[in-house]
Amino acid sequence: MRKFGDLDPLLHSQLRLAIVSLLVSVKEADFSYIQEATNATNGNLSVQLTKLKDAEYIDIKKSFENNYPKTTCKITKKGLKAFERYVDDIRNYLSPKK
Repeated sequence: MRKFGDLDPLLHSQLRLAIVSLLVSVKEADFSYIQEATNATNGNLSVQLTKLKDAEYIDIKKSFENNYPKTTCKITKKGLKAFERYVDDIRNYLSPKK
């Protein structure tokens, strides 16, 4: 009988997966860009970014631009490896090996 492995619970959240998927495809992205792409609320996006940062999947840099706060995110090597592993795990679920 075939056994299914555990999926990364951090990436199994729709919003966190969307954030990481987005960051994989760009060098870095600011908060507004991520919010627009994911259609997330300020509060929810903030919470999910913090969870990803705490897991060391992303780096967050806070700065000021024209006297306005700016939050910029980018994926880490650990985050990229976790994402690739997650994608492989999903592929195994979709195309079971006999």
